[in-house]
Amino acid sequence: MPKDFLKDAQDEYDVIVIGSGLAGMTAANMLGATGYRVLLLEQHYKLGGMATWFKRPGGHIFDISLHGFPYGMVKSCRRYWTREIADSIVQLNHIRFDNPMFSLTTSFNREDFTKLLIEQFQVAPEAVHGFFDAARKMDFQDDQHLTTRELFDRFFPGREDVIRLLMEPITYANGSTLEDPAISYGIVFSNFMSKGVYTFRGGTDRLIGLMEAELKRNSVDIRIRCDVERIHCEGGRVTGVEVGGRVIKTKAVVSNANLKQTIFRLVGEEKFEPQFVEDAQAVRLNNSSTQVYMALKADDTIDESTGDLLFSSTAPVFRTDLLLSRDITSRTYSFYYPRTRPEGRPRCLIVSSTNARYEDWAELSEEDYAESKLDLVETTLDALDKYVPNVRERIDHAEASTPMTFKHYTQHVAGASFGTKFEGLRVSFDIPKQIEGLYHAGSVGIIMSGWLGAMNYGRMVASDVDNLLTTKGSRPAASIAD
Repeated sequence: MPKDFLKDAQDEYDVIVIGSGLAGMTAANMLGATGYRVLLLEQHYKLGGMATWFKRPGGHIFDISLHGFPYGMVKSCRRYWTREIADSIVQLNHIRFDNPMFSLTTSFNREDFTKLLIEQFQVAPEAVHGFFDAARKMDFQDDQHLTTRELFDRFFPGREDVIRLLMEPITYANGSTLEDPAISYGIVFSNFMSKGVYTFRGGTDRLIGLMEAELKRNSVDIRIRCDVERIHCEGGRVTGVEVGGRVIKTKAVVSNANLKQTIFRLVGEEKFEPQFVEDAQAVRLNNSSTQVYMALKADDTIDESTGDLLFSSTAPVFRTDLLLSRDITSRTYSFYYPRTRPEGRPRCLIVSSTNARYEDWAELSEEDYAESKLDLVETTLDALDKYVPNVRERIDHAEASTPMTFKHYTQHVAGASFGTKFEGLRVSFDIPKQIEGLYHAGSVGIIMSGWLGAMNYGRMVASDVDNLLTTKGSRPAASIAD
């Protein structure tokens, strides 16, 4: 008999969270800690969403998704999770760039960028300071018609090399392009430049394990392999969700699913006002990505001067179409040294990431798809040999993922790695105005993309849910943290 993953689940909860990405888990954890009865439903067999990992024979554990995030993760993890999680966040000190314009290593903070731009790139100090100040002051009230390209042209006209230095890492971090609103770049970049780039010591598997333990301590009812079929709404408000042949009642739903999937599949456009539906249909999905996972043999090591993150490109200039092309010219390498998982078996692993279009992979035949994945691995090994000599002889395992892979495991529409473009943020914010008790939290608008953005969005939505339930007389004795 198939296992009943909803066995002993209650018929009603105060809040149901759909999806266990970092936004969904953070919302569930904060609401559970407040005393609400929370049900967390995840369609996959493990938690984490894009913040996940997989294992392969030989002691290899590969992290999927990003290797670096801003220092703000320390504060967010301490406030919304645990001190143990926050104390496990460590800095990456060697961020490398290697392209036809320049080759350098940076600690990726404002002080070091300022020194590089003034001394190596010979940019006027007033332009450098003016740019950093402008990025730091950006907020949601700013002119959203100014593009990132226009922002750079204002301070660094004609300096494609400066654009490359300041833009490439943010494109890797959240999918931003020069054509996107400048605010989507400025807010994220200013977060990184404050104190540099950080990662989680112990790997994503340890992080999610600690988060799962904290969720359980806060009495969150976690159910995996539970794919929600429908969010039920009556009279302009949420009433429950349909999952596993059951309808479970609730006063509030937090969807951590893709924004479009939430609106058009889980709810249905007939439940929303026509103008809202039109705005939601116009929201553009962000790009997806491909990754190649490579593990060195057990006794092999990589000199750490190779870097923690390496932005490598053979393209003459930084351009969005080149970043998305199947003819790959730009790769971002994440190097995982034994210190990444100090308690595990010592291993050196490399993950190569490239931005990609879903349609370039979805339209291939089964045979062509397999051949394209193999070609992706082979060409990546060719490119990596420059930085890890004789890498083919040193590799113990290599495999690739594509936009199709991400769609399969996360159910993200078109395998989107970073949710939607900027206009998706307003649509996501406005969902509760359409249906009382329905909220969305996830990777939207680029600003709310990445690990820190997702976590903070989950916190914001948890507060909104708490406010709603308070007005309905359903607030427990405990009080949610600000």
